[in-house]
Amino acid sequence: MSTEIASPVVVTPGRRLGVAQEYEAGTGTYVRNGVIYSSILGTRVISTSDEGSDDAKTTVSVERSNTKFAIPVIGSEILGRVVRMNPRAASVAIMMVGSTPCQEDFQGVVRVQDIRATEKDLVQMIESFRPGDIIRAEVISLGDQRSYYLATVKNEHGVVFAQSTDGNSMVPISWEEMQDPKTLVVEKRKCAKTF
Repeated sequence: MSTEIASPVVVTPGRRLGVAQEYEAGTGTYVRNGVIYSSILGTRVISTSDEGSDDAKTTVSVERSNTKFAIPVIGSEILGRVVRMNPRAASVAIMMVGSTPCQEDFQGVVRVQDIRATEKDLVQMIESFRPGDIIRAEVISLGDQRSYYLATVKNEHGVVFAQSTDGNSMVPISWEEMQDPKTLVVEKRKCAKTF
């Protein structure tokens, strides 16, 4: 058998790899309703046989590697970028889980009730985050099919990096305010406790 990797694609469990009519399921895969899925975290490998027979199928499998992959789980701490907001939630692109960078795009949502532990009814999303902010949060639920649910209720969770409307890096001056050191403009944020 000759092995060829079309492009090194990292796959997670449940990722669709192909259909059973085109491929044979190899190690690290399973077939459901004629579709081949990954059963482990690893790299997709497509193998062809050198026998030269016309009925030989190409095999798709998943191989584990020694590299460390980051997948968010309940209780893990993440670092992410706020990509969009509405009055009830902020969408976050998860960049790191713990100290490991993500190889794949993961989406998270911080709901308005998950920003602070107290006075939840007084929290306003626009006074907590802005698009482009880098936040530290905790995964509290696997959420729906699109996003993990995140929370910033702990003191060490919240905005760790923000830019002012003028584009300058801001510094925290309290747990709910950041200041542009050049223009001295103060903007409201839910700041993470600095270490």
